[in-house]
Amino acid sequence: MKRQYGYEKLEVWHDSRQLVKDVYLLTKKIPESERYGLISQIQRSAVSVSSNIAEGSSRVSCKDQAHFYQTAYASLMELLCQMTLCIDINYLTENEYKTIRDKIDKVAYRLNALRKAALQNEQNKTTRK
Repeated sequence: MKRQYGYEKLEVWHDSRQLVKDVYLLTKKIPESERYGLISQIQRSAVSVSSNIAEGSSRVSCKDQAHFYQTAYASLMELLCQMTLCIDINYLTENEYKTIRDKIDKVAYRLNALRKAALQNEQNKTTRK
């Protein structure tokens, strides 16, 4: 049986992987002239979310975990901003934006819960000493 790492057990990581796939499909609709601008930035933001979740889950310290989950959340908000800009400049339809926004909201909710749990675990370790 293949070894499963901690982040692979996290639903939020799986959600963020799907978000990357969805974002890559959406960026195909953006004009080629944005290849090294907006498209690249959007794709990097999306990939950063899942990467920081994976890196955070590998940290021993709960405080370090929370830091990486916060970084993932920040990248997610950057992605949301970029998607909003895409709607502003008519690269996405309202329906496409709503669909991706719902997925971002789902990841944000789960990511925030994961970060809070890591901080609570850190707090519990501190109060036990």
